[in-house]
Amino acid sequence: MNENRIKQVLEIEKKADEIHSQAMTEAQQLPAQAEQESQEIVNQARAQAQEEARQIVAKSGAEDEVARILAGAQEKNRQMEALSMSNFDRSVNYILDRVTGKE
Repeated sequence: MNENRIKQVLEIEKKADEIHSQAMTEAQQLPAQAEQESQEIVNQARAQAQEEARQIVAKSGAEDEVARILAGAQEKNRQMEALSMSNFDRSVNYILDRVTGKE
């Protein structure tokens, strides 16, 4: 019976050594695993920030384009108003000339 107890104790010690070895191996791998995971998080954050920056630049570019088009449209509107007023003045003069019999 003592021999069985000694075998059990030896078997328990062997399992304990295996568990300890496995725990040490895992503990040694944890820093590398943590570094890898943190690098993945950094890469994801960087990619997301770059996408957000691209969208901001695209939006800014679109707003600049809208402002340019609007400025051009306003300038054309001013030109048309000036031309319209010129034509209006000539029309009024023409009508006055017709009414007064000058033409």
